[in-house]
Amino acid sequence: MKSIKAIVLLSLLLFSVCNIQADDKQKLQLARQLSIYNSIVKELNLFYVDSIMPEKMINKSIDAMLRNLDPYTEYYPENESEELKMMTTGKYAGIGSIIRFHTEKKTTVIAEPYENMPAYKAGLRAGDVLLSINGTSVEGMSTDSVSNLLRGEPGTIVTLEIERPGKKGKMNIKIERANIALPAISYYGIQNNNVGYILLESFTEKCSKDMRHAIVELKKQGAKSFVIDLRGNGGGLLNEAVDIVNLFVPKNKIIVTTKGKTKQANEIYKTLREPIDTESPIAILVDGQSASASEIVAGSLQDLDRAVIIGSRTFGKGLVQSTRQVNHGGFLKLTTAKYYIPSGRCVQALDYSHMIDNGRSSRMPDSLTTVFHTAAGREVRDGGGIRPDIEPKSEDLSTLLYYLLQDMAIFDFATDFALKNKEIAPADSFTINDEVYKEFSEYLKAKGFNYDLQSTKIISDLKKMLEFEGFSEIAKSEIESLEKKLKTNLDHSLSHFSKDVKHLLTDEIIKRYYGQKGEIIYNLREDPDLKEAYRILSNTEQYNKILLPAK
Repeated sequence: MKSIKAIVLLSLLLFSVCNIQADDKQKLQLARQLSIYNSIVKELNLFYVDSIMPEKMINKSIDAMLRNLDPYTEYYPENESEELKMMTTGKYAGIGSIIRFHTEKKTTVIAEPYENMPAYKAGLRAGDVLLSINGTSVEGMSTDSVSNLLRGEPGTIVTLEIERPGKKGKMNIKIERANIALPAISYYGIQNNNVGYILLESFTEKCSKDMRHAIVELKKQGAKSFVIDLRGNGGGLLNEAVDIVNLFVPKNKIIVTTKGKTKQANEIYKTLREPIDTESPIAILVDGQSASASEIVAGSLQDLDRAVIIGSRTFGKGLVQSTRQVNHGGFLKLTTAKYYIPSGRCVQALDYSHMIDNGRSSRMPDSLTTVFHTAAGREVRDGGGIRPDIEPKSEDLSTLLYYLLQDMAIFDFATDFALKNKEIAPADSFTINDEVYKEFSEYLKAKGFNYDLQSTKIISDLKKMLEFEGFSEIAKSEIESLEKKLKTNLDHSLSHFSKDVKHLLTDEIIKRYYGQKGEIIYNLREDPDLKEAYRILSNTEQYNKILLPAK
């Protein structure tokens, strides 16, 4: 017995020694590489033919180093720390408007002023063309650079020189910057008689309190079930996600476990309060852009058999970031752990520790994922995000729609439409009629709108392959016949995709009159995922059946 104990102690000692040696070796390698880096910078500064810009050069090298790790580990120098603050709080100081770069005009335009914020109050409209900001021309400038010029200290004045469609000459508009707090919940309301719908846009500070308030209000209005829309929600604060799950599940449930290199990174997050609703049926809407905190909410409620998940597979971000202050006022946002939801699975899809040749990360194939089980015994898998319980069929964006959006043809037509029409029907009933759609068709032709069919590109590749393999002459007549048939026909495309084009047109026009809230109300009218949620929530037997393990 003593000999066995001695062997165990010796093994532990050897293991510790090996670990210490490995740690010392890594420290020596790090010190050596830092010494080399420092030496190169000094040599460049002394002998390079032109003067170097140390700050710009070293910041670029830092960015390149961090890109080799994962896309979420980032350095924010002191002058960019406000951007990091905005990501976590949803707050920034500026004018409060979405902007877009207009490729045809080669400058930035106002896309959507937020209601009751400085840009809106100052009279800026969607379609206004930005020429200069405080005397600095913005022609050809990226939207990030323009955004930096628009931001500033609250209470300071920014002067915009603009051109407004439908008006001659230039206009100067002075706007007083203010603290802009973007709402985490952009809309909630009763839908389909007694379904409480909540659109959660981000997981910023206090969003769980906003969620609690929305649920209480909707219950007062008669909500018997809930739809929580997390589509397009890229995540945010982990603790807020846990607090939102806590609204629907009992106290002291383990929701998230994080595991990292340090003790501080290893944490267990439990529900700390009594829930406000453990009975009402819940449907969670997700898509490929639902990530991080969105996946914690959707995945935890799936693991605990508390909600039905509807939509398409989520992004698959199972990593946790922490923020650390570094020298001279900068911040490092770095990945410190992986997180695991109640079933024990991690949803991380990409393996950043094994980069493939082109610098990309490999995605975990479904065949290599591991089976876990929900509280009721249903099978779920790790890796590759959250797989919904129900996946309504989704349609890919056609080539026509892509180019209409890219060319900003729909945006510009909506601007012209708003100039000609002082008012439209309410957002829950307005539709594009055939006359307006015909106007749009004529507008595109007058504009000279054109687009490349993907099929013609494929034919071009096929012709090259036929020539390479010696079949070009044999198949020449068939290829030419096919090219004639597939020649871009705008009238045919607008007719074939009229439903989708009308949807985008209606969406953009409604925003001009009723803002973001009107746009949301309109989109809820024909939302296939939402219709599926209504169907499931109205059928108690089927809802309960989904949450039970397969026999």
